[in-house]
Amino acid sequence: MKTFMAKAQENDKKWYVVDAKDQTLGRMASEIAKVLMGKNKPEYTPSVDTGDYVIVVNADKVKVTGKKEMQKTYVRHSGYIGGRKEILYKDVMAKHPDRIITHAVKGMLPKNKLGRQMLKKLKVYAGSEHQHQAQNPTVLVLGK
Repeated sequence: MKTFMAKAQENDKKWYVVDAKDQTLGRMASEIAKVLMGKNKPEYTPSVDTGDYVIVVNADKVKVTGKKEMQKTYVRHSGYIGGRKEILYKDVMAKHPDRIITHAVKGMLPKNKLGRQMLKKLKVYAGSEHQHQAQNPTVLVLGK
């Protein structure tokens, strides 16, 4: 018996579009991460990028459960003493709603070069319009 190892050149990449309207952030992000990694395909190989492209529209209409809208914070650090910055979920949602989904999906991908390459295949838009009509994306239904 031989183990199948996928090659990046032989992999055909598809385009999917996801409507984030009324979707729960974490559950949606985990499904998107699976598609970006290629875990939904039978030829999945951990060391090769076998995933597909994902376009997320209506990122400004995604929802969170409980009190997360007022309590969830995003933290970053400048590297200097006292350089910790915190920003609330509602403030990020008001200015850059696309970063919320990108941040959630990034945390579910591998923390290496391959994960950064997978994240480049994620395209997030706040509104309902996107500029990838030429790729003929198919609708990806989440939450069966």
